[in-house]
Amino acid sequence: MDATQQRNDRPDPPPTVRHVDDIEWETIRWPGETGKMLFHPRPENPTEPHAGLLRFEKGPYHPWHRHDFAQVWYVLEGEFTVGGRTHGPGTMFFHGDPHCEEELHTSTGGLMVIVQYPGPTTGGRPIYDKRFNMEQRREVAKERTDV
Repeated sequence: MDATQQRNDRPDPPPTVRHVDDIEWETIRWPGETGKMLFHPRPENPTEPHAGLLRFEKGPYHPWHRHDFAQVWYVLEGEFTVGGRTHGPGTMFFHGDPHCEEELHTSTGGLMVIVQYPGPTTGGRPIYDKRFNMEQRREVAKERTDV
């Protein structure tokens, strides 16, 4: 039996499709940032990637921090200074696992696509609860920056 026949015997599941307008903006842990996570890990699918949009007001930042998972950012709008270098629309960032995120600032505000997924070498998984769906933001100093 060839690979095509094997696929036909066990059909692949269809894609999960969501539209950004069907999801509300949520408060995330860093000042001036909100997110629309169209996909995120959940009990019924713990390896689902954490994927959606991050919206930045003018002037916010996030401090240096690290993660055991991997992620990709794609800048749609605005300018972002990350680790002292400024990047604009069309810029894509890849953070392997493990990685640190340099301090990020934006004076323009902006919008970026973010995809976080389990680290292929560390097995570290993205964290959704109490980071991307917060009722109220905590002070930055009270946020963990080591995971």
